[in-house]
Amino acid sequence: MAESNDGSDADAPMGFKARVSRRLSPPLATLCSITLLASCASRGPTPATAASDETESEPALFGVRTLSASGEFELLSSADVARRLQSALGEGPLSVLALSSGGAGAAFGAGALVGSANDGKRLEFTVVTGVSAGALVAPFAFLGSAWDAEMTTIFTTGLTDGLLQTRGLGMLFGSSVYSGEPLRQLLARYVDDALIAAVAREAARHRLLLVATTNFASGEPVIWDLGSIALHGGENAKALFQSVLLASASIPGMLPPVELTFRSHGRMRVETHVDGAVTLPFFIAPALKDLPQSPAAGATIVRVIIDGQLRDQARPAPASALSIFSRSVLASQHYAARRKLETTVEALLERGIALDYAAIPASYPLHGPFDFAPGVQRALFNYASSCAEAGRLWIHSGSGDPVRERALISGTRTCPADDSFVERFAALKN
Repeated sequence: MAESNDGSDADAPMGFKARVSRRLSPPLATLCSITLLASCASRGPTPATAASDETESEPALFGVRTLSASGEFELLSSADVARRLQSALGEGPLSVLALSSGGAGAAFGAGALVGSANDGKRLEFTVVTGVSAGALVAPFAFLGSAWDAEMTTIFTTGLTDGLLQTRGLGMLFGSSVYSGEPLRQLLARYVDDALIAAVAREAARHRLLLVATTNFASGEPVIWDLGSIALHGGENAKALFQSVLLASASIPGMLPPVELTFRSHGRMRVETHVDGAVTLPFFIAPALKDLPQSPAAGATIVRVIIDGQLRDQARPAPASALSIFSRSVLASQHYAARRKLETTVEALLERGIALDYAAIPASYPLHGPFDFAPGVQRALFNYASSCAEAGRLWIHSGSGDPVRERALISGTRTCPADDSFVERFAALKN
């Protein structure tokens, strides 16, 4: 099979549905889903919602749902999480890795981690957090380089092909344009008993693996302690673990919402959850105000991988309704991630903590967050891996000096650390 120069599989034979799945832009698909679902709202299933007393029992503040040894979930405040970590770490440093949303951009985060391991600079993070696509990579990031082979296989051998399967006429009577079954099957294949056991071992060492979803009923973000589920979940651990990951990546209207069943406050609860990116592009845990202040450089390490771009390249667009809608949605997504990054940098610098981050440069030919074509995924994964190996991945926002342009190797793409826009962005507070 011939592969085009930009990493896409343009010459690969495919059916009509596959072509639509790969090429339909997310805003267009979202618009279609909104139109169709609005006209058929009374025909679709009614999502499960919590009773009002259950919804009000959890304040809309930063908290982590942690499964206790009794088999019930309790809500830990950020301050409680910070105290537990500090007690476990003693004088040791705290390190946090946050993986953002980004759809097909997850290949960038996965490649960045594998490349960092090959470069010998991969850290064992105390806390790993993930949202949406970043949530799918988070367990492998949490487990370290021993699981890099699994990540490499997923993003370089075509396993992402077919993740978006249109439901045909079924979407007229359901809750989404695409079926959630392909992603569920991929999770069932890789989030197996061995992975759950490995996560449980790391959780017993007081490390945290946290993933965000959005509660459909309340519209609030919910942060789940997946390590505690692996450690105390028993025979139901794998099923709940997989369901939380599926929910975190289920974009409303695109993929169906996910029902999560768990025990809390002495009773079973059933809640409907959707994509964590609806409410959070990424998150740092514990909350920024509760992170240990750093009197010495390097005492606390925070890194963020943005599985997307912080801006789009300027280009002409047709003055059609769909083009305007598509362009506007992408612009809002880029702005939301950029603004979240700006406020995070400001809050961390106030506490004497530097932030390292990486994002896909605008010059990279990213075809949108829903392009899961094998060649496209493989190219993005290899690009991030090679940038990490070359030491051209991370932007150091609190170093005190502007990021310096590095000499580019002939024939290679611009890496995150070489991007002039990212350089100016990182230097805003320097």
